[in-house]
Amino acid sequence: MTLSSKETLKHIVMWKLKDHAEGADKATNAVKVKALLDSCANVVPGIIKFEAVIAQEGLESTCDVILYSEFDSRAALDAYQEHPKHVAIKPFVGAVRESRQAIDYYS
Repeated sequence: MTLSSKETLKHIVMWKLKDHAEGADKATNAVKVKALLDSCANVVPGIIKFEAVIAQEGLESTCDVILYSEFDSRAALDAYQEHPKHVAIKPFVGAVRESRQAIDYYS
């Protein structure tokens, strides 16, 4: 799909974390996951927006950490997903997550 000048590719990922994993509790691991994601915010050209957030106490949430990102092309998203810095965080995130949901869409 070719993007029009107004379309961007949204990439949203949501994680529910285990109560305890990798020697830490959920809250500690959420902070670490967010920091790891934040370290990937500018790894490739074509990232328009990149926001990692932790669920806030007192507000409704069915997940613990969310990544909301926008890319100017599929190629930019692919480059992000294959970048060594992004690949390097996957083992930790995989070890502390209970579940993962994701969606990519053009808008």
